[in-house]
Amino acid sequence: MNESKSTTVELRLPTHLGYEKVAMSTAASLAKLRGFPDDRIEDLKTAVAEACINAIEHGNRLNEKLSVGVVLRADPDALEVKVIDDGTGMKKQPAKPDIDRKMHGEEDPRGMGMFLIQALVDEAEWVAGMDGKSSYVRLLIRLDKGAQ
Repeated sequence: MNESKSTTVELRLPTHLGYEKVAMSTAASLAKLRGFPDDRIEDLKTAVAEACINAIEHGNRLNEKLSVGVVLRADPDALEVKVIDDGTGMKKQPAKPDIDRKMHGEEDPRGMGMFLIQALVDEAEWVAGMDGKSSYVRLLIRLDKGAQ
C-alpha cells in the first residue's frame, strides 16, 4: 500500500522507559504500510527509540507526571517523526563521541544517542521550545536512502 497522500498518526507515551517500544513499533508499522524497505525500517526503529529515550530521560527527566508526544507524518516518499517532551531543549550540541575511548572505558559509554540518530536518518533537527518547554526532535527518513 503505497499511498499518494499524507497520513498522520499521533501518540502520547508515559514518561517511563520501555514505552519507546510503542513508538518504535508504530513507526515501523507505518513505514511498512508505505513500502519502506526492511533496512530503512530498522534504521527508523532505532532512531525513534533513541529519540524517545532521550525525551523520557533528558527532556522529561523521568517525571512520570509528564508525557512524551510522538507525531508521525507519512508522505508518499518520506516519513517525518517528531518526538516532543516538556524539557527546555539543549543549550549546545554535545561533543562528538570518541568510539575508541568509549570502547576502552576511557569515556562514558552513554551519550551516543544523538550521533546514532544522525547516522540513521536523512535529517535530524533538535528544536528548543519558544516557551522554555515543549522541545522536540524532528527526524526525516526518505523512502530512497539519501534522496534529496
